[in-house]
Amino acid sequence: MGEAFLGQGWTFPVRVNARGGLDWSSGAASIREAVWLILATPKRSRIMQPTFGCGIHDYVFAPNNPGTRAAIMDEVRQALVRWEPRIDVLRVTAASPPDTSNTLMLSVDYRVRANNAAQNIVYPFYLLEGLE
Repeated sequence: MGEAFLGQGWTFPVRVNARGGLDWSSGAASIREAVWLILATPKRSRIMQPTFGCGIHDYVFAPNNPGTRAAIMDEVRQALVRWEPRIDVLRVTAASPPDTSNTLMLSVDYRVRANNAAQNIVYPFYLLEGLE
């Protein structure tokens, strides 16, 4: 199984390499980029696949309180379970840096199913866009 199961695809964001072709990513990098893409894509933003993405974007302008953080963590978990079959989501946390209340740092711990490698990604989510 191994690398073939982990797959290969265009890098995210899509980049042109020095030879004029598209850059590709594979293995753990491909999974990391897919997780980022899922979190960065608002639901209903893709015409042909409106359920793809993560519902965290519905929480822009929501108050930074325990209820909002719990809802956002649940949205992240649901989106990754649905859209990234190569991983098991182990833990999702949301915390605000001490110097700001409008930013949540979403930490996602996951395990790659093909090789049981534990990975982590931290995704910044801004509750109040444009203020920082």
